[in-house]
Amino acid sequence: MAQQVASTPSPSFSGPAGGNPPVPRRGHHRDIYGALDLGTNNCRLLIARPSEGGFTVLDAFSRIVRLGHGLSTRGKLSQESMDRSVEALAICADKLRRRHVTLARSVATEACRRAVNGREFVARVKRETGIALEIISPQEEARLAVLGCHKLLEPGDGPALIFDIGGGSTELVLVEQGETAPRIRAWWSAPWGVVSLTESEGREAIEGKDRVLAYGRMRERVFRSFAHFVEMLPDDRENVRLLGTSGTVTTLASVHLALPAYDRRLIDGLHVPVGDMRRISTMIAEMDFTERSGLPCIGTERADMVVAGCAILEAILDIWPAETLGIADRGIREGILRSLMARDGYQL
Repeated sequence: MAQQVASTPSPSFSGPAGGNPPVPRRGHHRDIYGALDLGTNNCRLLIARPSEGGFTVLDAFSRIVRLGHGLSTRGKLSQESMDRSVEALAICADKLRRRHVTLARSVATEACRRAVNGREFVARVKRETGIALEIISPQEEARLAVLGCHKLLEPGDGPALIFDIGGGSTELVLVEQGETAPRIRAWWSAPWGVVSLTESEGREAIEGKDRVLAYGRMRERVFRSFAHFVEMLPDDRENVRLLGTSGTVTTLASVHLALPAYDRRLIDGLHVPVGDMRRISTMIAEMDFTERSGLPCIGTERADMVVAGCAILEAILDIWPAETLGIADRGIREGILRSLMARDGYQL
């Protein structure tokens, strides 16, 4: 649900709980929009103003909060992970307030969907930060991701697969060319993301002497979870296109380019041969934690989760024989911004 935001010092960023979305209005050049995505692993915010053919980012925030840490074993969000997330969300609330955002949408995904205390956490966030988190369905998550990144698809008339590797789940969307935007033909949400898959296999196995075998088990586990979606894919898979949005693909693309530090300008819109992505994934899976941490664009923050991301990516490559992988450093937040602005009459 989109939330009207008062341009006053008030800390509240929502309308009445359960209320209807604001009535669409004609866009105004002073309108400022916010999009917040609280995932299983990350908290991300974008604040933007509409501009010719798109939008201009005014402010951004991203922090690894690991909201879903331990969720696969406990079934609920831990006190520590909730505290970390609320701290990050308080920063987001301050940015929304200082930027005088007029309309915002804040969404939560797999961790809050699965946790038995997910709704209690959402209530705490509203109480302590003023942000009204909306727990969205996997289908809505997939739709927003496609809306946010589809412009980076390679030109062509063949079917395309767009995927988003998250912390607690992976969304797969089969699209075909439409008049102005791709049409969704089928979608699937697999219960494996970088956090849930890492916890399922166990860090000891991933870091142990038989870590290559552990990597193979993770790939197989993810591949099996795609079985029903594979039945929905077209038999003719020539001239197919593939586009990924997630920290996994942007990180591996950075390793591919041997960047000394992450640079979004070089990554967003990049197309990498699939064979190169497989080689990088295998290389990372064979490394131990210290070796992975030594790679500049992985570091200690991502070193424990990146192996699971590689396993998920390779399982996707196994079911969709594209020659190149498009890399998108954009997704749900951009999808939210585009949908809010389009509803207000902006031509994007």
